[in-house]
Amino acid sequence: MPKVKIKRKSTAIDMTAMCDVAFLLLTFFMLTSNFTQKEPAAVNTPSSISEIKIPDRNIISILVDAKGKVFFGADGQENRVKLLTKMGAVYNITFTPEELKEFSLVNKFGVPMTAMKNYLSLGTKERDVSQFSIGIPCDSLDNQFKNWVSAARSINPEYRIAIKADQATTYPVIKKLMGSLQDIKENKYNLLTSLKLSADYE
Repeated sequence: MPKVKIKRKSTAIDMTAMCDVAFLLLTFFMLTSNFTQKEPAAVNTPSSISEIKIPDRNIISILVDAKGKVFFGADGQENRVKLLTKMGAVYNITFTPEELKEFSLVNKFGVPMTAMKNYLSLGTKERDVSQFSIGIPCDSLDNQFKNWVSAARSINPEYRIAIKADQATTYPVIKKLMGSLQDIKENKYNLLTSLKLSADYE
């Protein structure tokens, strides 16, 4: 008798379950991840062995680059709107609702109040040019830095101050910055550093 040939069939794999798992994992990572926001200046922080973690919320971020330029940032979009409104009242500058909304999206900035309206009228890429990265005035004649910190703390007393300075920043710049904080009785702040392994692990 002739042999009966069985037709070969291609193996079918049901990928539905695997696709479901992949989308669940993707959704999980998107909801739990903290995206790194672009900073207005590149800062190479000094190293230390401290492992104290800074909270993700209620933070006043102070950035100091290698040239001593000071940048300021505060989290919370609603708080940023209140902050700019309060600073506008101090310097007799009125901001439009569009400018307030634009400022609420700014992570950190380094411009004096006189240039703030021009700064907010530009696009995101245009704000990176050098003329809008001159730093917040922190000298004795016009110390706008103290006013920004004081206004932010009055809006949210739970704000914690975190200073991130470049390792090439000169000591007089840091001393002047800390002196400004002491003038407004802000004696507690965190210095952000990169983690260095101790001698036991090197």
